[in-house]
Amino acid sequence: MQVPLPAARLLTRHVVRPVLGTRLSPARQRRVIDALMRFPVLPRGTAIERTTLGGVPADRITTPASRADHALLYLHGGAHIVGSPVTHRAAAAHLAHAAGAVAHVLDHRLAPEHPYPAAVDDALAAYRALLGSGLSPERVVVAGDSAGGGLALALALRARAVGVPLPAALGLISPWVDARLDGLAERIDDPLLTRAWLELGATSYAGRHREHPEVSPLLADPADLAALPPLFVHAASDELFVDDVERFVAAARGAGASVTYRRLEGHWHVTHLYAGMVREATEAVRELGGWLRSSLTQLET
Repeated sequence: MQVPLPAARLLTRHVVRPVLGTRLSPARQRRVIDALMRFPVLPRGTAIERTTLGGVPADRITTPASRADHALLYLHGGAHIVGSPVTHRAAAAHLAHAAGAVAHVLDHRLAPEHPYPAAVDDALAAYRALLGSGLSPERVVVAGDSAGGGLALALALRARAVGVPLPAALGLISPWVDARLDGLAERIDDPLLTRAWLELGATSYAGRHREHPEVSPLLADPADLAALPPLFVHAASDELFVDDVERFVAAARGAGASVTYRRLEGHWHVTHLYAGMVREATEAVRELGGWLRSSLTQLET
C-alpha cells in the first residue's frame, strides 16, 4: 500500500516531529524513533545481516540487484544524537537496490555520549575496512542524509588529510553543512526540523568545534572542496537546510568540484526515509541510486 505524500507530511508533523525536540532526552528519542521506523517496506528479496565494519557495528544489506564487488557505505542522519540502521533501513535498502551495491549502514557512535570526532573516526574506520577487504576505492560510494550527509563530507575531508584514497562518489541527501545554524531558512514551515532540536544536536556533538570543516563542511578550504569526489546532492524546497545546502553546492562548484544538484519541490527534510511507502520518496531514492550506479560502473564501459 502506498501512502500519499500529503499524508506522509501530516504523519511527519504530528507524530515524528514531536519526538525530536528538547522535551525528551536523546536516549529516549532514540528508543521512540526506532520503534516508529521498525516496519520498513523493503525491495523484495532484501537480506539484512548484523555485522561490524572496522570495529563499528553495522547492518549489511543486500538486494537482488546488489553486486558483491560494489559497496555503499551509508551514514545515517539524526542531528548526531538519534538514528540507527533501523531508522534508515528503507532508504538504505532502496538506495542499494538502485545503485546495484551492497549497503553497509553504519551504527556509529552518537552524541552527547560520544561528541565530535567520534562519528568521523567511526566512519573512517569503516571506510578503511571496506578498502581493506579488497575493494578498490572506485568500487565504493558513500551516501548520507542530514547529519549523515555532513558526516560523509567529513569522511572525505579526513580521508584526504590522512592520505586514504577517496571513494568513487558521494551521495548527499539534505546534508547538514553548517553547525553554526546562522543560515537556516526559517521562512519555511519545515514539517520535521526545528531550530531547538538542531541546536541540541549541534551543542551535543560539536561543542566548541562548530567552525571545524569536519563539523561544518561549508567552511572547508576551497582546495579541499576541489579535491572531493563527484557529488550528487538533494535538498527539499520545504526544509530549514535548503539555503545552506545551496550555499555549499555553490561553494563546491566554485572550487572546481563536480556537483549534480536537484531541489525536490514539495518535499521536506529527508522524505527519502519513506522509500517503499511513498511514491515520491521512492523516486527520489531511485534517482540518487541510479547516479551512484553510474559512478560505480563508468570505469567498466
